[in-house]
Amino acid sequence: MTHVAVIDIGKTNAKLALVDPATGAEVAVVTRPNTVLQGPPYPHFDIEGHWRFLTEALGQFHRSHGIDAISVTTHGASAALLDAEGNLAVPVLDYEYGAPAQLRRPYDQIRPDFAQTGSAPLDGGLNLGLQLYWQFRQDPSLHARTHTIVTYPQYWGFRLTGAVATDVTSLGCHTDLWCPDTGQFSSLVDKLDIRDKIAPPRKSTDRLGTLTKEVAALTGLPAETPVTCGIHDSNASLYPHLIARTGPFAIVSTGTWVIAMAIGGAAVALDPARDTLINVDATGNPVRSARFMGGRSFDLLMPGETPAHDEAAQRQVLQAGTMLMPAVVQGTGPFPNATPHWLGREPSGGSPQRAVAVGFYLAMMTATCLDLIGAGGPVIVEGAFTKNLPFLRMLAAATGRPVQATTSSTGTSLGAALLAAPEGQHPPAPSHIAPITEDSSDWLSYAARWRAAAQSA
Repeated sequence: MTHVAVIDIGKTNAKLALVDPATGAEVAVVTRPNTVLQGPPYPHFDIEGHWRFLTEALGQFHRSHGIDAISVTTHGASAALLDAEGNLAVPVLDYEYGAPAQLRRPYDQIRPDFAQTGSAPLDGGLNLGLQLYWQFRQDPSLHARTHTIVTYPQYWGFRLTGAVATDVTSLGCHTDLWCPDTGQFSSLVDKLDIRDKIAPPRKSTDRLGTLTKEVAALTGLPAETPVTCGIHDSNASLYPHLIARTGPFAIVSTGTWVIAMAIGGAAVALDPARDTLINVDATGNPVRSARFMGGRSFDLLMPGETPAHDEAAQRQVLQAGTMLMPAVVQGTGPFPNATPHWLGREPSGGSPQRAVAVGFYLAMMTATCLDLIGAGGPVIVEGAFTKNLPFLRMLAAATGRPVQATTSSTGTSLGAALLAAPEGQHPPAPSHIAPITEDSSDWLSYAARWRAAAQSA
């Protein structure tokens, strides 16, 4: 297999990547902003805009390179409600819309316990079960009009193949709808009266189907082109390492969300108040996880072009003890109620010192997440922060463990591509981050002082 086209719908951008699974290289990439349409009836994703973009790009990629298979990965906390004709019964709700939280109190009376689902109560519509509860309450006719419910990766698979499914990684992504330990739907599907509507769960590695005649004609791809079931994006980042190594190790998937996932490691009790949860990997097994909005924090703190991370700026920040304390994005992460503030003088906007201090902040937040889930062994960083050297070096200092960075900044695309690859095909090994050899005491001292200050925040 030479080329897998990966539909990759992140919270910030939608992308089509053409991946060579043998080398991990992205042969071609096109993106568009994942702009939220404000309504009516509520903020929702631009589904038809994405579809036009994706089908046009699929045709272009096939004409220029050839496509052997299609795989799908998307952000979590989203589902599509289909009517009997297979059309959207309502638009796909933006999970950051706050209105569903207005029904949190009555919803909490029917949601299963954290011990059953590994899914904590989250802000806005981050719990998919709450989204559905709110949507059915807002539109009393919607329940009857909804024929099938599919999780978000499988919606795009449905558009391609006509086959319906849910996948275990998306169901296991703080939906309240899934029990990771038993691999079954939770009691919430009966409380919401959707057991006969929610599509059957499948593993991400399953083949969902092949292209419909309409899609084949639209794109020029052969109708027999296979399409995988699909996967939640942070679990796509995890998948290449699941098939290539044994635990303990930890994956840090970085993008709008930073997701820390522990494979093996210490058995610790998770604290749902600190945004820890149980994810489910591509094979259906539970994975201890923690998260915060790292990419969103970076965008808020460092708008515009990021300056180079020079050694002098790193030394200056270490020696000055300049620290950003949590939480830049409140309501999520390991310090959800903390008020963000600077210790020492705040570096000026756009300066190398500010870029370094922000990288250190993101590293310390990530290290806290890894502590909370009992992570052990090497830490492999995927995604947007793989080239952020201050982040990587401070993460190594704070954890005291080897930190490795993948060569690609888009681990989600590679992981999704490998779902369609022949069995036994493994990705390239991640690169090791050079250990801190000069002034290591400064790095360790900084990490210790940040931790102490965070505990008193």
